[in-house]
Amino acid sequence: MITTKQFQILTDAELVWKFMTEVYNHEETNGPAAPFFEYSVTSPWNDRDYVRLNRLWLDGDVPVGFVFYESVPTELNFVLRPGYEALAGEMIEYAESAYPKFEDPTELVFGSGQTALIKAAKERGYEMAYEEPDRIFDFRKGKLDYPLPEGYHFVEPKNIDPLKVAKCLWDGFNKAELGEFKDWDVPQKNFGRSPHELYMNVLGATISPAPHATYDYTTVIADEHENYACFSGMWWVPENHLAYMEPLCTAPEHQHKGLAAAALSHHDKVLRPLGAEVMTGGGNEFYKKIGYQGVHYWQHFVKA
Repeated sequence: MITTKQFQILTDAELVWKFMTEVYNHEETNGPAAPFFEYSVTSPWNDRDYVRLNRLWLDGDVPVGFVFYESVPTELNFVLRPGYEALAGEMIEYAESAYPKFEDPTELVFGSGQTALIKAAKERGYEMAYEEPDRIFDFRKGKLDYPLPEGYHFVEPKNIDPLKVAKCLWDGFNKAELGEFKDWDVPQKNFGRSPHELYMNVLGATISPAPHATYDYTTVIADEHENYACFSGMWWVPENHLAYMEPLCTAPEHQHKGLAAAALSHHDKVLRPLGAEVMTGGGNEFYKKIGYQGVHYWQHFVKA
């Protein structure tokens, strides 16, 4: 008998992780990898006000379907266990009706191989609005071996300074738009939050204890003055032979020197002997340029 259960972050995180690792394959035809959800739901940029609306479908005690959002409740993702494709329509209808609409249209996000869900969405009037590429590195087909540029060194994971990491992530993701730290308690124009709040969010995302995070595999590169120049997070999922890289950034003044390629090469060196088969990347052409061989497409559907 199929039943449903609303997601509860304190009791269901392990259940969802187990489910997503059980149905995962490298083509992601059954849904995203488990770290995709756990990284988002434990990060401060996730709008947790609506996490209770995420829903599980269960066959007895076995989870067979999951609808959830990554950061905002208008953009929804799906996990569906093979053999339960008949639930696709019900999951689409729930996603459409249960979550708040706000000003943005509801987007249903599928991997290109989630055919049953895509078919059910089209039958209910959804059309693909756009798709996002997601580059994949296959350890079985190649090797990343980019050297560390002169004047830089890797920081031992046990010695990583979270405050320096937060500064590196600020510079890598926000500095170009918001500039240096100044007027920390004054909200930025057109952004709505102060640099201090953003700084604390970045710090929280870096050091908050996500249950399955593997901080020992984080890669940090520092310059000769011990300023952190490049950061690459890593979720090692041995049961899936998956190296889930998230996030990756280089501070602006250190860009275009090969640091990101060196960081990913360091992941290759560390995780290949452990049995890694695939490492995730992103949509940027950088990944293809350095040797990522595969690509997945995430398709965004909206009502016609």
